[in-house]
Amino acid sequence: MHRHELTDQERELLPPLMPRAGTGRPLVDDRRILNGMVFKIRTGITWRDLPERYGPWKTVYTRFRRYALRGVFTRVLQQLQTRADAAGNIDWLVQIDSTIVRAHQHAAATGRTAAQPQQEERDDHALGRSRGGLTTKIHLACDGRGRPLAVLLSPGQRNDSPCARPLVERIRVPRTGHGRPRCRPDHLIADRAYSSRGFRAYLRRRGIAHTIPERSDQKGQRAGRSGSSSVGTVRWARAAARGPHR
Repeated sequence: MHRHELTDQERELLPPLMPRAGTGRPLVDDRRILNGMVFKIRTGITWRDLPERYGPWKTVYTRFRRYALRGVFTRVLQQLQTRADAAGNIDWLVQIDSTIVRAHQHAAATGRTAAQPQQEERDDHALGRSRGGLTTKIHLACDGRGRPLAVLLSPGQRNDSPCARPLVERIRVPRTGHGRPRCRPDHLIADRAYSSRGFRAYLRRRGIAHTIPERSDQKGQRAGRSGSSSVGTVRWARAAARGPHR
């Protein structure tokens, strides 16, 4: 086993979950192709620079693109989550966070021209221009052991708070028998970037306990609201004590 490749345990677990060719020429060894995909993703090299031990790079790329378009990777992740949940290996103390990834230099050619300098990027591209240039933000929800439960992509300049609810709603772990997929964490942890009144209210409606620190500006707003309500209560009490106006 080389560096950045699947371990022996992962090799035994993944190939049975991958699709098989029903007719025609047999596919190239799944282990070699999967190792090529993992090596490329972990190292960030271009497809053309894949080591020769993984075979022709076009074969690895074609298989990767085919699996991505057909949702194979999503189904494999759901099957692994189902097995882990049935065995009680998922810790439903869910954590959410995000990270920014700089887009590849080839993604800079977004089709903009001098006549259309303010042309907006499509939402499904998940590309945005922030201080770091053309970036994508990856939002991840994982269990208490750091294993992924849901992923959401957004443009790099978008705030974390509006993406919190869509990210939590993507958590769907199918069950082995009958019944709906499990979607509700026992407890949710996030940093102050996900702090908002709307998101907290959403979690309370679903009965999800949460630990999210408040931002300093939100504390000030809450103190201002409570202070104004106290002043109003005092004024109302004084008016009631004076009696009706004559």
